[in-house]
Amino acid sequence: MDGFDEDVRRMLAFREGDADAFDALFQRWAGPLLRYLERMLHDAASAEDLVQEVFLRVHRARERYRPEARFSTWIFRIATNLALNELRRPRRRDPHASLDAEDAPQPPAPGTATDDFVHAKRMAGEVERALRSLPERQRAALWLGAVEGFSYAEVAESLDVTEKAVKALVHRARSTLAARLKEPGGTPS
Repeated sequence: MDGFDEDVRRMLAFREGDADAFDALFQRWAGPLLRYLERMLHDAASAEDLVQEVFLRVHRARERYRPEARFSTWIFRIATNLALNELRRPRRRDPHASLDAEDAPQPPAPGTATDDFVHAKRMAGEVERALRSLPERQRAALWLGAVEGFSYAEVAESLDVTEKAVKALVHRARSTLAARLKEPGGTPS
């Protein structure tokens, strides 16, 4: 097992019957997968469900697992496929706004100028709307590369596209974000 990253070693140990290795993989990857799926789906409950589904699929695939790529690439490919399938469901086409307390505006920190706070909240909202308006594959490519730190090759494998396609997706995503954030009033509703 030399030459493999720690996660690959854990998955191979799990394949051989080490349940603790699976628990370690869950502990390591549940948080990053949840953040990624929340960004893709804009629905925390669905993202949590899909994290569970990802690990169910990892569990079921243990006998067939082959370390042909980094573990992170493999698990994010599973998550991406599940997210894209979820986004295609008819009930997802008309999402409702969340009324959760965590979505409510937070008071400014002590000593923060109110105008600065309001401007920062408005900008954060504009960035979030601009990200949500991106096509799913552009959003996924941008997130995997910029936030998760994947190389273009790893993003390509996770999305099942070529590296050239990933470069184009990321370029279009960045260009679209830049253009939408320059528009007066941010993104169109």
